[in-house]
Amino acid sequence: MTERVTTTWRLIDTGSLPGPENMAIDEALLNCFEPGSSLPVLRIYGWSPPAFSCGRFQNPEEILDLQRCRAAGIPVVRRITGGGVIYHAEELTYSLVCPASALPESRNVRAAFFHLTSFLITFYRSLRLSPAYAADYHRSGKRLGERTPLCFAGTESCDILLGGRKIGGNAQRRLKEVIFQHGSIPLHQMAGIGAGYLLEPATGLLESTTSLEDERVLLPREGLAPLLIDAFATRMGVSLARDSLTDREKEASATLMQDFA
Repeated sequence: MTERVTTTWRLIDTGSLPGPENMAIDEALLNCFEPGSSLPVLRIYGWSPPAFSCGRFQNPEEILDLQRCRAAGIPVVRRITGGGVIYHAEELTYSLVCPASALPESRNVRAAFFHLTSFLITFYRSLRLSPAYAADYHRSGKRLGERTPLCFAGTESCDILLGGRKIGGNAQRRLKEVIFQHGSIPLHQMAGIGAGYLLEPATGLLESTTSLEDERVLLPREGLAPLLIDAFATRMGVSLARDSLTDREKEASATLMQDFA
């Protein structure tokens, strides 16, 4: 069987949206994707107002002070990917959907994850930073992959580090022959604020995590998004065609939004 080679991806920038709408769009993009005919998708977005997203296997009531979240007007939503809870505020977020056949070694989940996050390495290098995967940075000594309720409190082998500190997070999900992935790039250090809403305290976050501001990169989202897009096109060897959600994707996301009503 000949693998399907794709050189054009749809580029969708939905801007900053409320958490429920962001997660509904991500899920709609995955559910509407047809591996044999759909063009792969790169979506760029942000969060307004700030929100918490919980991994698909987490129980928010066991992790977050939901009463305090409601009082502060912070929505709590569920992602379609696993992992720990994330506080989304000042960040640049991406999601992508593509057929598994478009990737080398797609059946190897770890290899596919490294491949689909490699554009982030290119992006950080374009900002004159020195990124490294945790697997390369901690070649001996530190234990990786320990499960934690808060995403940024743990370190996986595929996490990206700057100066030994974790920046953002990425998660993947597979559905039949389709790969979905999304991740965050924190513009400012917000991990400490998010940790304040946890039922159990998380220590050492400010020492183990970083943001672009911490790394003295002060570009706004509007200046960073084109660099991220260029890094994706360059590293993945694809062209990006600006697009918007299809009617089917809009209808699917509207239906999913009813779950948050």
